[in-house]
Amino acid sequence: MQRPLFLEGEAGVGKTELAKVLAQIEDTPLIRLQCYEGLGVAEAAYEWNAARQLMEIRMAEAAHATDRAALSRDLYRREMLIERPLLKALTQPKSPVLLIDELDRADEPFEAYLLEVLAEYQITVPELGTIHAQHPPRVIITSNRTREIRDALKRRCLYHWVEFPDVHRELEIVRRKAPGAAEALSRQAVEFVQRVRKVELFKLPGVAETIDWVNALTALNVLALDPDSVRDTLGVLLKYQEDVERVMEGEGARIIDELRAAAILR
Repeated sequence: MQRPLFLEGEAGVGKTELAKVLAQIEDTPLIRLQCYEGLGVAEAAYEWNAARQLMEIRMAEAAHATDRAALSRDLYRREMLIERPLLKALTQPKSPVLLIDELDRADEPFEAYLLEVLAEYQITVPELGTIHAQHPPRVIITSNRTREIRDALKRRCLYHWVEFPDVHRELEIVRRKAPGAAEALSRQAVEFVQRVRKVELFKLPGVAETIDWVNALTALNVLALDPDSVRDTLGVLLKYQEDVERVMEGEGARIIDELRAAAILR
């Protein structure tokens, strides 16, 4: 449908990974635009090569050139344009995957600038004209919902909310991403993380944290979860001291007791 796919969900559910895997499946380049506060056109779309333009001016002065109109055309020709991710995605010989990551971190004026790019797959450069995509990119936009994205942009997209995976899905992911881990440990860690996500925390652990935790436990030769191994490695799973303290002060022991009662821990 040549529509961007707009993905929202908690941080760490795999939104960015989806774009990476899509590029691998399609065997096409992945062009990533990481959004942040203050992001502008020069960083996201294009900018003129000021150093090269200055050199052209100096060379014209040295040659005593008098045709100002010709010099102006030379300064703003296509070769002087530096392509940033948005423009680069429109000029590829094959449709790439364009990942606009964490759009909610960018300012609303930049969000408005995206409307032309996403609706028409084109960028207008005032000094040069409009550049159209011969091979429109597959666009994936992600948001952690730290702020609401405007309806004008959402209307141009297909929307999907990405949930945390269930225990079976997450275990399959861990098996693929941490193949060196023991099967029993992987299952115990995933079951533990699934229960931790039901605790009221400042930041719930994502799938990436689950994978890192399993790898850390494996590196420490842990064969089965126990209170000591959880305490020693909890900083791999949780990233805020308040969350670590809450799990350490009782939630972790309670979860381990639940896993033992369910015969997941032996």
